[in-house]
Amino acid sequence: MASQIVRRVLRSCSTLSSSSSSFSPSPLSSNPSSLARAFDRCFSSSATAPITATLFPGDGIGPEIAESVKQVFKAAEVPIEWEEQYVGIEVDSRTNSFLTWESLESVRRNRVGLKGPMATPIGKGHRSLNLTLRKELNLYANVRPCYSLPGYKTRYDDVDLITIRENTEGEYSGLEHQVVRGVVESLKIITRQASLRVAEYAFHYAKTHGRQRVSAIHKANIMQKTDGLFLKCCREIAEKYPEITYEEVIIDNCCMMLVKNPALFDVLVMPNLYGDIISDLCAGLIGGLGLTPSINIGEGGVALAEAVHGSAPDIAGKNMANPTALLLSAVTMLHHLELHDKADQIQNAILKTIAEGKYRTVDLGGTSSTTDFTKAVCDQL
Repeated sequence: MASQIVRRVLRSCSTLSSSSSSFSPSPLSSNPSSLARAFDRCFSSSATAPITATLFPGDGIGPEIAESVKQVFKAAEVPIEWEEQYVGIEVDSRTNSFLTWESLESVRRNRVGLKGPMATPIGKGHRSLNLTLRKELNLYANVRPCYSLPGYKTRYDDVDLITIRENTEGEYSGLEHQVVRGVVESLKIITRQASLRVAEYAFHYAKTHGRQRVSAIHKANIMQKTDGLFLKCCREIAEKYPEITYEEVIIDNCCMMLVKNPALFDVLVMPNLYGDIISDLCAGLIGGLGLTPSINIGEGGVALAEAVHGSAPDIAGKNMANPTALLLSAVTMLHHLELHDKADQIQNAILKTIAEGKYRTVDLGGTSSTTDFTKAVCDQL
């Protein structure tokens, strides 16, 4: 019986192998050392089988920093194959944006992706590119780790917090209309389903990452119905996690507390608009959006990591862009894929390069080019 199982496993491996035509089970069954080598090949090849991930290089400096990610991944021998997708030159009627339906299908198929900065023309009557991605892919939680970088001095040395933003509704639901001439109205949508979902994710994240506290950020003293529902859902989820300390903080007070002492916070969960503001505030505490990673989590395990800074068209093509944010976002993608060793290896190389100070881009106070910084990170690997 055991020998039959062995042969079946080996046949399965040979089917997956590109050299299956030379596989012969009979000699292996009579040669223990050959059998062991076959098992080693089988399981090592399956462990390093490349994972296909969608890559949106984006606009402006996007292609340059996306190239940095590809070079660093190659140096670290990360088993990723990129499926590149580009923004269209015309609005796709199926998405009402410059993102094509085929590019969205790529993320749905691969279930993981990385996105560079994308620029949406303002006031042109079509959906934001980022909003299209969040809506169409149901990316309900935006997660931004925010931590002080060793060796890079800012006003704060002990920042280590996570912002988790509900990503699909709130003031960003896109429901606006003109009531009468000169008067427009925007609707804020808060639902129980979306609030429970993002609160559950926040508490689960805190538990699995050794975090001690979850703070729900709100303005329920004014918006009693909408933010009141959000808080009610957070309290309901908090009861399931008695080991996690739960608190509620009004958003304006939260901003003041973050600026005075960011160490007071651990994991922050909040509706869409508050999350957009607070996460950028937190990025400022550690040096800016150019150093801040981000990943969007969707239903069924879909994940899209992204650089949250702008496309910086003024320096596009000048080899001046800082690729750190996209690199660190790619690291969060690797953690999502449970490639923790590769993720840690790359993150340590990035942090060491910045800490040493020899190779820093202009925004970090240095004179290095994108190419020089990328090469320095690769050398650390």
